[in-house]
Amino acid sequence: MSTPNLARNFGAAPGEAKSAKSKKGGLFSTDPKHWAAQAILWFITLVLIVAHQGTVLTLAFPVLATMAGVWLYFKSPARYVGFMWWMWFLSPEVRRLADFAKGAFTPTSLIQIAPLAVTMLSGLTLLRHYRILAQRRGLPVLLILLGLTYAFLVGVVSSGPLAAIYDLTNWAYPILIGFHIMADSRNYPQYREAILSAFIWGMLIMGVYGMVQFFIMPPWDALWMLGSQMNSQGDPVPFGVRVFSTMNSSGPFAFAMMGSLIFMLAAAQRIRWLAGAAGFISFCLCLVRSTWGGWVIAVVIQLAKSSNRVRVRIIMSAILLAGLCVPLLAVGPVADRLATRLQTVTNLHDDQSYEARNQFYATFAQTAFTDVSGEGMGATGSSTKLSSDSGELGKYGSFDSGVMNIPFVLGWPGTLLYLSGIVWLLARAVRASFALGDDKFAGACLSLALAVFAMLVFTNSLVGTGGLLLFMSVFLLLSAAHWQKIQRVRLLRGSLSN
Repeated sequence: MSTPNLARNFGAAPGEAKSAKSKKGGLFSTDPKHWAAQAILWFITLVLIVAHQGTVLTLAFPVLATMAGVWLYFKSPARYVGFMWWMWFLSPEVRRLADFAKGAFTPTSLIQIAPLAVTMLSGLTLLRHYRILAQRRGLPVLLILLGLTYAFLVGVVSSGPLAAIYDLTNWAYPILIGFHIMADSRNYPQYREAILSAFIWGMLIMGVYGMVQFFIMPPWDALWMLGSQMNSQGDPVPFGVRVFSTMNSSGPFAFAMMGSLIFMLAAAQRIRWLAGAAGFISFCLCLVRSTWGGWVIAVVIQLAKSSNRVRVRIIMSAILLAGLCVPLLAVGPVADRLATRLQTVTNLHDDQSYEARNQFYATFAQTAFTDVSGEGMGATGSSTKLSSDSGELGKYGSFDSGVMNIPFVLGWPGTLLYLSGIVWLLARAVRASFALGDDKFAGACLSLALAVFAMLVFTNSLVGTGGLLLFMSVFLLLSAAHWQKIQRVRLLRGSLSN
């Protein structure tokens, strides 16, 4: 195979490369180890839901999910990452169905542990391949981990060990997933296929369910909204909710849909247009303006980075997607909700959220940027519940700005280490994207990573779903570049041997 042929093969959408199809155990392998563990988990979950065994499901789901995660981690590391995303996509809905089956809202549920436990399995990769941290490609990760370690030690003292440990996991698991992908760069095509498949099918399921939630409002979702007192999500009635679909709230759901819509432009699955239409409608109905802006930034970056041929494809895809979605978005209560929300973008003087954020910046900026040592892990977010005697959110439980959250929690030493590592990774990703040419998937990863990073102004997009998207995208780009070098070396050796 010549170098140009390699480039075409590398840039092809998953499933288009003949080598990928013909390789036994490759991208379309029917090996039971790739699907059996997941099938067993979801089958048992469905049976317990139908049988109204909510208590049993609450206990069994995290155990079965972790077992399935361990099996996939060792048997198929790429599909483990896809399974991890399914955990974040669907576990909150499983929790709500379990509560509904029990007939009462449960303030804390063990099912919430499942996605975090599955994701943290990627920490095993750090233990198994720690030597990579001493290599040039691993130094940015080392800087990030050192910054988090500093903040963790400060947090143990200031907020207590439980709050610090919980907060550390939320900051750490996105980088651990990224490191897992980087350590297995030789199998990059399998990661690309597994991730695209998870996001396209996930967008279809969550998009369709999001519309059901908006138009019908299932009783189990209403029970959860009332019990959790999530007033920011709207009212638990048809046409009154800010869509969060199968996830915990509209914020993480918006991030998931944003990533799905960007990855859709690089996918080859025939179902992608139907999935894109359903996902885009629900993405609009979640009413998260910051993520709308992030999606626009990602599309603009893709257009700027792409060749004229790819630009035409992106524009044609946007026209087709608009044609599928406009008939529903332009009429009835859907149009009314969107029009009301869009007016707040142009009329900021009457926007209470915008005014509150401005006030927060004005009053808290000096505190955040002059706290040299930092408050440490556990000082902000949901982890403050663990440092409070009442179990309620602490003083800084609601924190809207990632720009101030980072220095406030990490302090100057931690911030310097953490951001140095991230900026280094982003710079390497940008450089790698140019070496990959017109690879649509590489373009999607670059635009998504930069857009999520830009959203720090609105929220701490480096943790949670946003952090997973950013670090996964960056390390997929770096893995793609590394994989391409491996293929070139193999070609060179093959030509020399012939």
